[in-house]
Amino acid sequence: MTVQVKFWGVRGSIATPSPNHIKYGGNTSCVELILDDQIIIFDAGTGVRNLGDCLLGRGITDYLFLQSHTHWDHINGFPFFAPVYRDDVNIKIYAGHLGHSCGIRHVLSTQMCQPTFPVPFDALSAEIDFCDFKAGESFSLGKGIEVSTAPLNHPDGGTGYRVEYDGVSVCYVTDTEHTLGKMDENILKLIEGADLVIYDSTYTDEEFSKYIGWGHSTWQEGVKLCQEAGARQLAIFHHDPSHDDEKMDKIAEAAAKEWDGTLVAREGMTLELEKNKVPLLVDLAC
Repeated sequence: MTVQVKFWGVRGSIATPSPNHIKYGGNTSCVELILDDQIIIFDAGTGVRNLGDCLLGRGITDYLFLQSHTHWDHINGFPFFAPVYRDDVNIKIYAGHLGHSCGIRHVLSTQMCQPTFPVPFDALSAEIDFCDFKAGESFSLGKGIEVSTAPLNHPDGGTGYRVEYDGVSVCYVTDTEHTLGKMDENILKLIEGADLVIYDSTYTDEEFSKYIGWGHSTWQEGVKLCQEAGARQLAIFHHDPSHDDEKMDKIAEAAAKEWDGTLVAREGMTLELEKNKVPLLVDLAC
């Protein structure tokens, strides 16, 4: 059994194509989860463009998206995801925060409307299924893959995910704001005993007070949640665009001193997971 996680975009809010953002990467949120022959993609930020080219190069034509939410930095890579223009591709897209309103199909299609994008949504050739649900629900993807979800504290809503397969659990919890002095019980339940928790660490505790209400958290809160929930590894994720490589190095150093179960997600980083083992850094083609 193979469980791998590859980070294709780790930046939050807006892409940062800058010489000062090379080490950790400038593309926005996109994470690939490989469960043997099943490909799951967390979010369609700008990092999804490179992932799409890689998937086609690997001859993979069936996969699904689990969207945390639909703010621009998490969806604006979708029109540049090459597989959607192929008629031999099958995609499912799940979202847990839109069922009460417009739905995920509407959001992805309207961002491709003129005059803001030249290629209409109807030009997509892939077979795409759109699956809206309510955050907090659980569902099965078949092949022994189980998904649990939780609502997140973010403007316009958001969804956290826990994917379990072959005894391994990976949680994707980004774009959520914590309450000072109180841990989020929804998140604690979701990440309990998880092997890897990818968590919104946009700010540091020192910065957080300036951005209350913006819908983001800190790496220090991520450490507290993981330790309380007995999670094995925290991936610090959704880096603030103002946090250049020098700043991220300082965060990585401070986090390692705080808890040896931390790592800072970098674009291109690949982790291999096995039950009851610390995630292993590996190389993944393209």
